[in-house]
Amino acid sequence: MRKGVKAAVVGSVFAAMIGGAGYGAFNFVSALSDDGGQSEVKSGPPSDDEVRETAQAFFTAWEQGDGAKAAEYTDNAGAARPLLASFGQTAHIADVKITPGAAKGETVPFSVRATVSYEGESKKLAYDSKLSVVRGVTTGRALVDWKPSVVHPQLKDGDTLVTGESEQAPIEAVDRDGTVLSKEEYPSLGPVLDELRAKYGDTAGGTPGVELTIQHTATGAPDTPLLTVTEGEAGELRTTLSASVQAAAEKAVEKYDESSVVAVKPSTGEVLAVANNRADGFNAAFQGRVAPGSTMKIITAAMLIDNGVTSMNGPAPCPNTAVWQSQTFENLTGLEPNEGATLANSFLRSCNTAFIKLVDEQPLTDASLTAEAEERFGLGRDDWKTGIVSFDGSVPASGGPDRAANAIGQGQVQMNPLNMASVTATAMTGTFRQPYLVSPELDDRELAQAKGLDPNTASQLKQMMRLTATQGTGAPVMNKLGGDIGAKTGTAEVDGSDLNSWFTGFRDDVAAAAMTEGGGHGGDAAGPIVASVLAAG
Repeated sequence: MRKGVKAAVVGSVFAAMIGGAGYGAFNFVSALSDDGGQSEVKSGPPSDDEVRETAQAFFTAWEQGDGAKAAEYTDNAGAARPLLASFGQTAHIADVKITPGAAKGETVPFSVRATVSYEGESKKLAYDSKLSVVRGVTTGRALVDWKPSVVHPQLKDGDTLVTGESEQAPIEAVDRDGTVLSKEEYPSLGPVLDELRAKYGDTAGGTPGVELTIQHTATGAPDTPLLTVTEGEAGELRTTLSASVQAAAEKAVEKYDESSVVAVKPSTGEVLAVANNRADGFNAAFQGRVAPGSTMKIITAAMLIDNGVTSMNGPAPCPNTAVWQSQTFENLTGLEPNEGATLANSFLRSCNTAFIKLVDEQPLTDASLTAEAEERFGLGRDDWKTGIVSFDGSVPASGGPDRAANAIGQGQVQMNPLNMASVTATAMTGTFRQPYLVSPELDDRELAQAKGLDPNTASQLKQMMRLTATQGTGAPVMNKLGGDIGAKTGTAEVDGSDLNSWFTGFRDDVAAAAMTEGGGHGGDAAGPIVASVLAAG
């Protein structure tokens, strides 16, 4: 470029910026030395002025519908450009007004007010979000730290905004007695209701409306509705849930972060409640895959009884430690050893070493626990059809130390509260009934089958769970409940230090299981959750 041309360009840019956004001129000019060379790139956190000016420049371009320009004020223009462009294009959002709040360091909160218009219909849109301003590594410019959540707090990588006719008609989900189940009344049901709509919206008899939605193109998850522009006609979808038990479940998990709970009706397999309190919004109650700790001892005890290794009143010594193929296993701190313990005693006190020593007995093999879980409890075959996405547990055949660790719910075993509520229901009744949230008659689903438990085994398991609830580790949280009660506590060690709290129990014809990540021992967090749900059931 000729020297005179460069001067004219710089001068014209400078003059334009003085009359408009001074921030842009400051950055452009400061990037050049007096002789036209490159100056030193700035480093360190952006100043308060830079935070304010960068945010305002970004907001102004966004308000004007210039997604490409707004993207240039971010540290990842390539990723920001299509999403910012979709705001005014595929999302049909206009009349955007952004009001920044008081900056807190490098973070600027803001509110968005706009209008969504589609085929002659309009609806006001309002929400809050925030952004952070960082120093560009190569340019030294103050830039918006790009995340999709800047545009809307519910957006994630790969998402986009779209306004149009809904993919599915709206549904009005109701409980087993006809009570309407709304996201407003039962917040943790939100993702579940979205899944139900995605799967059954076309068959529930409704007609689609027009919505602003988040399309999760990267994950393939159902669209997340953000705003209804025109109402469709909702079709009624009856679920197996109980509004009263669901309300109790929602209230119970609110008290413990990162918690999930499921309640089922053992006599039918119907799901009565599913609730989560998680920062990530994940339905861990149905889809979680984590070690269940000592709640797994229900299945292990069934294996020991079915294979003739011992019985409820047979020997199950509880030493301080047990060694399996060079790995030493211990009990929880404070558990007194008992070399003369029965299986019932070791079960109700949750003695790890008793179960470790017994899994070495003949005729048990590396595959025995897997066979018990799959054939008797219906787990681990990837064939449950609950009505929404769910995981039906995994108990892989394992050799080496994992064979022993699996027996106490560590190692390679993976479960979630849905699985353990089903395990408890099977132990109660002796019959495996696959849990379900929507009647299989609605879409001709074939529910999973398993042969269930020998009546004698089921009787012993149920009695050991009763003893645990009245005399053992489950008693502190279960002793205020009336009726026929049983329980099993669980503590799952994660990464060698953190403890996940597990608890499963029954009361009359309700079985429930809960898990709290980082919640400590079984009775600390998961136990009170289950007790509250059983009390409501």
